[in-house]
Amino acid sequence: MMQVVLCKTGEPKKIVVEQLEESDYKIITKSKYHFNWKDQKSNDVYKLRLIENEEILGLMSLKVHFDETRIEILLLACSIENTGNNKIYDRIAGNFIAFACRESIKIFGADACVSLVPKTELKKYYISKYGMLDAGRQIYLESNSLFTLLKEYMV
Repeated sequence: MMQVVLCKTGEPKKIVVEQLEESDYKIITKSKYHFNWKDQKSNDVYKLRLIENEEILGLMSLKVHFDETRIEILLLACSIENTGNNKIYDRIAGNFIAFACRESIKIFGADACVSLVPKTELKKYYISKYGMLDAGRQIYLESNSLFTLLKEYMV
């Protein structure tokens, strides 16, 4: 079971990651989710929400590279109220990355890999927070680093 943490109290809240539906695009604005998500429609776009309601806490766009046995996280964003020091919920990005890892294992088995091209200021954070490995422009998870992250987020 995946969960986020309510920052004020430390209370865990159960979540689900599921494919974005066409009707969701009507409520996803650039001002709330940082990007124009309609530009990602040709990719696999997922939403993360609490089990108890329909509010979308974050979004992620994935692309499967079959020839390279990896899934690339093209875009990942928490909603505006879940970013920065005053965020409501913690562990959104980590859960998304863990979800991508699980999907990569389903497709590629022992060769599973998840990569992303981070904003320059986030690269060191992703490496220290999520155990990602540095490949120059991209960072990635595979093998032990991938399974360590999965253990942390897939309760």
